[in-house]
Amino acid sequence: MNHLSALQLRLSNERIRLSQATNKGEIELRTVWVKQLEKEIEGELKFLDQHNTMSDDELLKELLG
Repeated sequence: MNHLSALQLRLSNERIRLSQATNKGEIELRTVWVKQLEKEIEGELKFLDQHNTMSDDELLKELLG
């Protein structure tokens, strides 16, 4: 499982938990978590798009700095 898949699974699970939340505090907290995960997935997609044309060696060099 890659990082993007893991984020998408977490988002799916968190959306389910949000839909089942009953008290206001939990709803607010889970709403924030869902938005954070959505933002993180957006960033991951941008990263993957930018690095899609790199070779594996170039990507590894970029990641390791």
